[in-house]
Amino acid sequence: MSDGAHPHDRAAGRPPELDELDRLAAEMIERGVRRIHTMAWRDLDDPDAGGSEVHADEFMRRWAATGLEVTHRTSAAVGQPAEAVRNGYRVIRRGSRYTVFPRTIVSEVTRRMGPYDALVEIWNGVPWFSPVWCRRPRITFLHHVHGPMWGQILPGPLAGFGRALEARIAPPCYRRTQMVTPSEATREELLELGFRPDRVLAVDNGVSEAFRPAADPVAARSPEPLVVAVARLAPVKRFDELIRSAVVAKREVPALRLEIVGDGPVRAELEALARDLGAGEWITFVGQVAHADLVARYQRAWLVASASLAEGWGLTLTEAAACGTPAVATDIRGHRSSVIDGVTGVLAPLDRLGATLAQVLNDHDLRARLADAALARARTLTWDAAALGILRPLHAQATTTPS
Repeated sequence: MSDGAHPHDRAAGRPPELDELDRLAAEMIERGVRRIHTMAWRDLDDPDAGGSEVHADEFMRRWAATGLEVTHRTSAAVGQPAEAVRNGYRVIRRGSRYTVFPRTIVSEVTRRMGPYDALVEIWNGVPWFSPVWCRRPRITFLHHVHGPMWGQILPGPLAGFGRALEARIAPPCYRRTQMVTPSEATREELLELGFRPDRVLAVDNGVSEAFRPAADPVAARSPEPLVVAVARLAPVKRFDELIRSAVVAKREVPALRLEIVGDGPVRAELEALARDLGAGEWITFVGQVAHADLVARYQRAWLVASASLAEGWGLTLTEAAACGTPAVATDIRGHRSSVIDGVTGVLAPLDRLGATLAQVLNDHDLRARLADAALARARTLTWDAAALGILRPLHAQATTTPS
């Protein structure tokens, strides 16, 4: 989540990363690379927006602040205009979740959105195949390999096609493309798919400065054991398994409460599951919340939890860490990037998630150590550094490609 502040107007002083960001942008502009188009299938203002959309906004707003002209092309969002300006960059929303791909490609090839000097492709499941039609400086940002997620996103035959597209059809087209990922975990996945090691760069996600400990952390913390989970309520997040794990933990931690923050297509099913398990009174479905409320919920929680099947990073876990709240989550690649197991939180196999929640909730000293380490690490993760890290490979291409 973003705090809305202009990244170049910090009362606490100007971070050195922004000086470097300005320098690289100035060199690109001098070379005639000012207009940058970014393509993503969803927009930050979309009701289904998540970590990928937050990530895109964070680096685009910082790039725009340097004088680069950034245009963000994405699908239509309910209740949002077809065109807008947000945080210094232009947003164009046209097409459905599926038609946005061909429509955007045609628009870029025919210059309907205007000319551009460089391109950023955000590959989220379905690739844009920019290597086929773009001959300008470009990079591709891929948050995570969907892999086992396809079976939850699409029905049988389509899921098989999705897996083939991601693992076999698309990779050969990207052999010479500079790929950027949010974690070493995703980088490893791409290498396993045959991507060249020298063409895959990992740049850690940041954490907004708005996520911070309460002024009085002890007073802010819930008097009862409180676990918070934040995500879109979609099958891949496996909230059903988290609910079952919380029921297991409740046997050892009788006062446990679970708050589920977010909305999505499986909310009704999850609410029914909680009732069927007799957990309706202590599991609360909060829905979407304002940014300040989310920060307060992280600050009140004893733990943040995730049972997700696959993640590129696990942004909510580092957001909570920045509020002084450690994580208990499934031991998957993306979570291994956002959580240092046994140091900033605890990772566990799904069948041990409930027991692990109970263990950490019942061990005050362990939880305190995890919280201190989580906070310390979160303070090293900034969006300024992420924006710089993502611009560097684009700058390298823009300043070595003949203008």
